[in-house]
Amino acid sequence: MKGFLAVYLRELFLLQKRFIKVLLSFSVNPFLYILAFGIGLGKHINIMGRSYLEFLIPGLIAASSMLQAFAINVEINVARFYLKVFEEFQSAPLSPLSYALGEILSGVTRAFISVFIIMAFGYYLGGVKLNFSAIFFLVVFLNAFIFASLGLASAMSIKSHADQTLITNFIITPMMFLGGTFFPVENLPPLIQPLIEILPLTLVSKTLRAIAFGEEFHYHNILILAIIGIICFSFAVITIKRAKD
Repeated sequence: MKGFLAVYLRELFLLQKRFIKVLLSFSVNPFLYILAFGIGLGKHINIMGRSYLEFLIPGLIAASSMLQAFAINVEINVARFYLKVFEEFQSAPLSPLSYALGEILSGVTRAFISVFIIMAFGYYLGGVKLNFSAIFFLVVFLNAFIFASLGLASAMSIKSHADQTLITNFIITPMMFLGGTFFPVENLPPLIQPLIEILPLTLVSKTLRAIAFGEEFHYHNILILAIIGIICFSFAVITIKRAKD
């Protein structure tokens, strides 16, 4: 566990050194989405009996926690290909499990920073008051854990830094726009709707929205997300072992 803590604290130290820049970076997109879509465009639009801004906030939280958690792949790629930090970890008495846990939890931390920024914008800009309960944050944690694991696995699997853009453009970005973030998945064409329904982000968006609105939700969704998280984490550990070999 000491090894995991060393990796995690290193990432927190790097985050602290540029915390103001990180806050500004994490704030730009949510601010524009809330201002342009939630307040500007969606001011007089109601979806599912709620204002569009209320509908948008849980979706943005799901999408932003996914993006910021997955974004650790950029940090890892720079450290691996240019700074050679991963080579130092290889020579240290550090297990792949400890390294994976430290990096992934740093991604989860980044995700929660972005979530709190969105919650603040929603409240102070739009006066949105939703049910942010403990179970809500548990779902956010699982979402961030899943995509931080995938971010780590992708960073360990690619052969060059440039290849990472392909994964983001063809997987993460489409999932963000189609996973129930900006509109109900039910509005999609019937042909592709079943495919979108099984995406992790869609499951997270629907669950967060139900909890935030104080509505009933399926508890087995949380179990499914936990299982996906374990699978993704295991995959990340395997890719680290292969990268070390």
